[in-house]
Amino acid sequence: MKHAERERMEAARLPEGNIIRILLEQHAEIRELFVAVKASTGAPKQERFDQLRELLAVHEVGEEMILRPVSKNTAGHEITDARNHEEDEATHVLAELEKMDVNSPEFETKLASFEQAVSDHAEHEEHEEFPTVLAQRTEEELKRMGERLLKAEKTAPTHPHPTAAGSPGMVKAAGPFASMLDRARDAFKKHSDDS
Repeated sequence: MKHAERERMEAARLPEGNIIRILLEQHAEIRELFVAVKASTGAPKQERFDQLRELLAVHEVGEEMILRPVSKNTAGHEITDARNHEEDEATHVLAELEKMDVNSPEFETKLASFEQAVSDHAEHEEHEEFPTVLAQRTEEELKRMGERLLKAEKTAPTHPHPTAAGSPGMVKAAGPFASMLDRARDAFKKHSDDS
């Protein structure tokens, strides 16, 4: 069974609004977007990469702000520090990918190794963090965390910001301003593309 299918099945077993369900569904969507980027060329490839980049950016901010403080208590500092470090590294690579021509061989090579790193990161979260949070928090707490996650993602930056990555404190401090700039940049690009 493919990873995305398994993640969707595991998510479906959890109640709507549960933070772990939301994150599993996002993991599946991220995997599917990697496939879509690799299968595309030209402008559609750029569009799919932009979707992937945006989802990864908001997803990681949401995890750092909402999941990590709880999983630090349930799974421990060592595990959460390792996940934050992985996210920091991923943000730097995503920023590099964003500057590249999506149709270049260099992009393909870097994207392939990035996809593997993101997949490994998701596996670590799903096996080391998610079970402890599910086991040690009530359904009501998990639902409130899900609501907070979705709110955080709505205002999260849509582009990678390496200077804040891996640090929930920096994300909280710099995130609103970065988000405002990112969303303005995205709106301008969309308007330019539509003209």
